[in-house]
Amino acid sequence: MKRYLRLARPFTLLPPLLGIVSGAICAFGSAHNPDPARRVTWAVVLTVAIGSLCASAMNAASNIVNQIADLEIDRKNKPDRPLVTGEVGIGRAWGVAAGLYALSILPTWLVVPYPYDSFAERMSAPLHFHAAFFIYVVGALATFVYSFPAFGRSKRHWFWANFTIAVTRGGLLKVAGWSFVASAFVGEAWAIGGIFALFLLGATSTKDFSDMEGDRAHGCITLPVRFGVARAARIMAPFFVLPWLLIPLFTWLPGDWRLTGNRGFLTALGLGLGAWGAYTARLLLRRPEELATTENHPAWSHMYLMMMAAQVGFAVGYLV
Repeated sequence: MKRYLRLARPFTLLPPLLGIVSGAICAFGSAHNPDPARRVTWAVVLTVAIGSLCASAMNAASNIVNQIADLEIDRKNKPDRPLVTGEVGIGRAWGVAAGLYALSILPTWLVVPYPYDSFAERMSAPLHFHAAFFIYVVGALATFVYSFPAFGRSKRHWFWANFTIAVTRGGLLKVAGWSFVASAFVGEAWAIGGIFALFLLGATSTKDFSDMEGDRAHGCITLPVRFGVARAARIMAPFFVLPWLLIPLFTWLPGDWRLTGNRGFLTALGLGLGAWGAYTARLLLRRPEELATTENHPAWSHMYLMMMAAQVGFAVGYLV
């Protein structure tokens, strides 16, 4: 069991779970909640629980197929991983991944917002209420687009690699969580998702610096491989600050894109995250060469912590 847990990389499963729960809470506290009484019913709790566990299962499946696709690269970059050491065979890894994909997608057909509460109502709800299911299908396909040449292997290109991760693990993740409680066809859901997607579009490259040698040898032209360490750090730095400054902007905008949570709290949240991002950008720019020699650079840790703090902050901003 320990081998398969290492294969699934459980420490990476918390951010998607937290992102789903945060997105659902935002929808619950927003002006778009379809339940006028805003009741926390067992149906709502069960919906969010199913969806969040499915998101973690999909992330685990994605981790496994990415390791299958990157086996030769990992022999150089991550020689202690179970597939490289032979602790888990490729066939068994595929079997586990397939099971996790099924567990992550099929239950989401039942993830339908109010007023559909019973099992029968959820199964037969109109197609557009099943937005979460289709988002999860797209998310699963994106893991193959990212990893395998037959699907494009966007990981080979510095922009498309980041774009794939940003859209799925930033934008669509939040919209999926939102769709558990309210309609996904409102601008506010996509405004929140867009903020997280823009952050990951640049920040996700923090993991690429320590893998440059193996990536370069196997044709993965990541941001630091393409532009060099110092220039890549300069390209990334604005993405740690600017996305969070969009939070106050969207809070005060009129129309369907406006964030309808607590205006004062969300404004403070955006400014606080922007200041934190500026500090992290300073770490990036001060000694960028350390990014390529340290596997877990402080900027990488700050990126993960910032992401989770933003998820929690949005949830609080829609409850207070």
